[in-house]
Amino acid sequence: MTKAAAGRAARTSVWLEERTRRSGGRGGQPSGLDRQRITEVTVRLLDAEGLAKFSMRRLATELSVTAMSVYWYVDTKDDLLELALDAAFGELRLPDPDAAEDWRDQLRALATEYRALLVRHPWLSPLAGTYLNIGPNHLAFSRVVQRVIRGAGLPARGVTGAISAVFQFVYGYGTIEGHFFARAAETGMSPDDYFQEAMSSVSEVPETAEVIEESRNLMAARGGDTVAEMMDRDFVFALDLLVAGIEAMVERG
Repeated sequence: MTKAAAGRAARTSVWLEERTRRSGGRGGQPSGLDRQRITEVTVRLLDAEGLAKFSMRRLATELSVTAMSVYWYVDTKDDLLELALDAAFGELRLPDPDAAEDWRDQLRALATEYRALLVRHPWLSPLAGTYLNIGPNHLAFSRVVQRVIRGAGLPARGVTGAISAVFQFVYGYGTIEGHFFARAAETGMSPDDYFQEAMSSVSEVPETAEVIEESRNLMAARGGDTVAEMMDRDFVFALDLLVAGIEAMVERG
């Protein structure tokens, strides 16, 4: 293993750093800054400009400090992105798994919240697959998900598979949806106008027109007057299929 590869492998998580660094940095740090503020501004920049344009220098400019000032609170850009990732998960409204509520309703609520989070923060999906995701907000989300799925009555060996089926679906759906809305925003068009223009373009090309024509009846049957309505209908139906699958596996025992 090369020295560079060994260095990459050695990195674990910002949440596993020593307590003094996690709680606020070293002595003599610049006044007016703390990790919470730096993380909040990072999330705002990622929302506004995207992951590709984010840099420590850009963040420092937004904070009106030098780049070195930021490094009093985080060692690397990776650390900061990991903090921003967990901060975003803190936006999720989590149901109480101990409440007298049907697990199906709680699962649908969790899936809907996660989808909305991915759409709201398109930069989140690539980061979610990059880091260990052991920050407090993500751990709280994971714990509630596990308890809700266990409440369905599946055997223990099937719980992680059910979680994967539901939340990897939501991850993929929310990622594509988020990228679509971000792309439409970049063109200055509404999502509906962008969709109509794209559909018109591909309908005029022989290689794609046939596929679009074959799909036309299915798209009409789906219903919905806007892109958002169409996406909502597909999401709800797909989620119902997954819930029905869990119910069937519980009955099978």
